[in-house]
Amino acid sequence: MPTLSEIHDEYDFLEADDRYRLLIDLGRQLEPMPEALKTDATLVRGCSAKVWVYPTVRDDGRLHFLADSNAAITKGIIALVLVAVQDRRPEEIVAIDITAELEPFDLRNQLSSNRTQGIPNMIALIQETARRYAG
Repeated sequence: MPTLSEIHDEYDFLEADDRYRLLIDLGRQLEPMPEALKTDATLVRGCSAKVWVYPTVRDDGRLHFLADSNAAITKGIIALVLVAVQDRRPEEIVAIDITAELEPFDLRNQLSSNRTQGIPNMIALIQETARRYAG
């Protein structure tokens, strides 16, 4: 996956329809999430689409998240969120202001409120998970 800065450089250059396509492409690049992990326990509450996030811990203590959604653009949004945190130490994730990292994308003004309403819940779940592992 490219960095958030690299993604934004491309995103900023695109028209609205192409921005949707870019988000959909990001979602397609997510590592496949096994169906068995798509449960109520991994479901992100408050999203209009279904979004699942499952943390795993690498041997070196870094967190790696599997995620999926039943909506293509929402899947792209969670992919964008994961670019900010994927394979980092829990302490690093806790320290990241994910909302600020996503601010340059101006998702609230680019997408419908239905598509963006769950973003704070995705971020909260990831931050909460990182705090638990940071202990």
